[in-house]
Amino acid sequence: MSTAVAEHPLIPRLREAVQLDGLEAITERVKDELATMIAAGELHFGEHFHRARPDHYCRRLFYRDPTFGFTAVVMTWGPGQRTPLHDHAGIWCVEGVVEGEMEVVRYELREEDEGVCRFLYQGSVRALPGSAGALIPPFEYHVLGNPDSERVGVTLHVYGGEMDHCCTFEPMAERGAYRRCTKSLRYDE
Repeated sequence: MSTAVAEHPLIPRLREAVQLDGLEAITERVKDELATMIAAGELHFGEHFHRARPDHYCRRLFYRDPTFGFTAVVMTWGPGQRTPLHDHAGIWCVEGVVEGEMEVVRYELREEDEGVCRFLYQGSVRALPGSAGALIPPFEYHVLGNPDSERVGVTLHVYGGEMDHCCTFEPMAERGAYRRCTKSLRYDE
């Protein structure tokens, strides 16, 4: 991470936001900062943050705060790429769409028994540039993807810590049942 990233105008705004009292206040402020900067065309990343890979969406570390522990991760989505149904390992997150269009499909965990989960579909949202949303555990289960078949999407995710793993939920043969699996997360180049 370069000094230029630490001096990006977003960083002091995020550092101020994470010092607020309560998760709702923090995430609301981070959402507002992302939406404002994206709408004003002030949120720029280096060229490598915009490169998609054909085999998976990319997670690239933009900033890790040494004092407050939050991270900012740029994700680049090739056409049609999406996550599996997943959680955020109990870490709050604010996701902002920087370029393209994203689809967010939300779920609520209704029950779990020995790693077999049942979810209630909570709706789907198409998000355009400048859109931002928060995930605060236990409301953290969703699928995120680029519905465009031709263009790349770019999102910025601000996490309340280092999200180095999550749980994914794989559909089982039994209708409506999912198997909980732990997945390690890594950053792309």
